Parts: sequence; structure tokens; C-alpha cells
Amino acid sequence: MRLTKQRILFMLILLGGLLFIAACSSDNPDTSDVDNESSEKDDEEVENPEEGSSEEPVTLPEEVLHKSNTGDMVTALQHILIEIGYPIEVTGTYDEETTWAITDFQLQHEALNATGIYESETKSEIEQILEGGNQVESGENLSKPANNQAEEKSELGNPYDVLALINKVNLLPADYYPEDLTVPNVRFSFDGDDPKKQLRKVAADALEELFAAADEAGLELFALSGFRSYDRQDAIFAANAQKHGEEHANTFSARPGESEHQSGLAMDVTSPAVNYDLVIEFGETAEGKWLAENASKFGFIIRFLEGKEDITQYQYEPWHIRYVGVEVAKEVMDQGITLEEYFANKE
Repeated sequence: MRLTKQRILFMLILLGGLLFIAACSSDNPDTSDVDNESSEKDDEEVENPEEGSSEEPVTLPEEVLHKSNTGDMVTALQHILIEIGYPIEVTGTYDEETTWAITDFQLQHEALNATGIYESETKSEIEQILEGGNQVESGENLSKPANNQAEEKSELGNPYDVLALINKVNLLPADYYPEDLTVPNVRFSFDGDDPKKQLRKVAADALEELFAAADEAGLELFALSGFRSYDRQDAIFAANAQKHGEEHANTFSARPGESEHQSGLAMDVTSPAVNYDLVIEFGETAEGKWLAENASKFGFIIRFLEGKEDITQYQYEPWHIRYVGVEVAKEVMDQGITLEEYFANKE
């Protein structure tokens, strides 16, 4: 009996030890499955290290862009301009800095017209810079314009800008002489060679299209006065001031530096109906009415509108057309506003 009790006691102790071991094992479960899952996740992260953090590459816009445009396309263009070396801010607005950068870039490439407008030809040249991994020397041909907003009168830092606002407070430099002047193939009211037959190429091409459309409409438009140098404008204003007094003269004649004619983007037109003169009555002729209705289709505006004399500070001139490009011209003419109002509305 005593032996049996000892055997039973031994078996109880053995059983207790086994239960203790089993209990310890349950407190430390097999972690192989967890380790395997963790390993699989690590492998996935290694295979896709950039997943969730990559950014879409910035590409050049396909659209034509110009001063006062806003949006993602302008933002993309500004990023690219910074990439190729222009110290501008990314604002999402095609501002003076962006216009300067585009103009300076165009001036550095002979194949481009220096207009300040981003278009397909400029896009192609920028693409070549990007493909070569190169940068440009910013300001090489046109210094970055200073902010002169606080000044009563200021000289334009970028006279090449097709959308430059030229008036009595925004002056062209005395030495500005457009490099791309050409004589458009249109009718003139006088014979012989004369600098005033000239326009900048972009405006000359557009004027030829405008005259062709007027011809198809059975009208007789004649070009009378385009480009005038600073010195020529100085002489004209001096003569008018001597005859009419400086204050009155400045209601119909610009002081030197304040004339759009010096930009090479403006042309005075007339017709036989007013004996080839520049008179307000031109606005009532068939040619004058057609011009007011159709000039914007070719990128021109009637620069000095009737009823807007307090804004332009010049008299109504139905004969004076200024090239600004089709998009801006349509907006200006459809709304019946001045170029001053157009830019004020964009601020």
C-alpha cells in the first residue's frame, strides 16, 4: 500500500510539471505567422519605395498664354521657367515677371518674335533647353523690370511686350526702337518709302489679314501712319503744342515716350469717304463701322473709345487701332472697355 502511495505522488508531481510547461508555452505563442506577414509587407515596401509619394512631372503647356492669364497652365510654365534659370515667383498669374522671362528668352533666340507671349515656337525652344539639361542666362537681353507702381510716371521695363500698357504714366524708353519692323502689304494713302509705313511683324501680319477681309467686304481701307520714333513724336508734339497750346495738344497728340506708335503696334487708318484724313467722322463711314465690329477678329482694338476720354485722356479716335492679339482684343471690344480697364479688371 505504501509503495502505491509513493507511485501516485510521483505521478501527480509529474503531471503538475507537464501542466506547468504547457502553461508557459501558451504565454509565448508561435510568432512565425506574424513574422512572415511582417516580412511580406517589408518586401512590398522595398518593391514600391516611391508608391504614394511620387509627383507628376511638370510639362510645358500646349495653350497660348499671355499676360493676365491665370491657372494651372501658368503655374506649370512658371515652374519650367524657374527650372531653366529665371528667378521668378510661382503665382499662377501670368504677371510682369513671367512676361519678362518669356520676352528675355525670346530675345535670346533669333528665330522667335519677342512679344512676351508664350506660344508654340517659344515652347519648342524651351523644350530644346530642357532636353539638353541646360539653363539660360536670365536677363541677358532684357533686365528684370523694377517695381515702379508707386511712381506717378514710370518707364516700361519691357517695351517688347505686345500687351504693354502705354499711356501718360507708362512710358516707352527714349531709345526703344523695335528690331522687327516691316512694311505690311496693304494700301497706303501716300506713295514712297516712309518709316511710318512700318509695323512690328506680328502686327503687320495681322493688318494684312484685316485689310484682306475688308477688301472682301467691298470696303476701301487705307493705312496712313504706323511706327514713329521717339524723336519723330517729339517733333510732332512740339509743333502741335506751339499751335494749340500744350494742354490742349495733349488731348489728341502724345508726348514723346507716351505714344503707342513708337511701339510699332499701332496704325492709323482712313478711307476715301473722309478724304483720307484722320477725323472723328471716320467712325460713321462704312469702313469705320466695319472696323469697330471686326478689328478684334484680327487682334486689334480701337484704342481710344468714345465716352472713355476720362480714362484714356485722349479724344475719341476711331482711326487708331492697336494690336494686342485676338483673345485680348475680343474681350476688350466685346465689353466696350479700354486697355486700362482691361488690366484693372485683372488685378
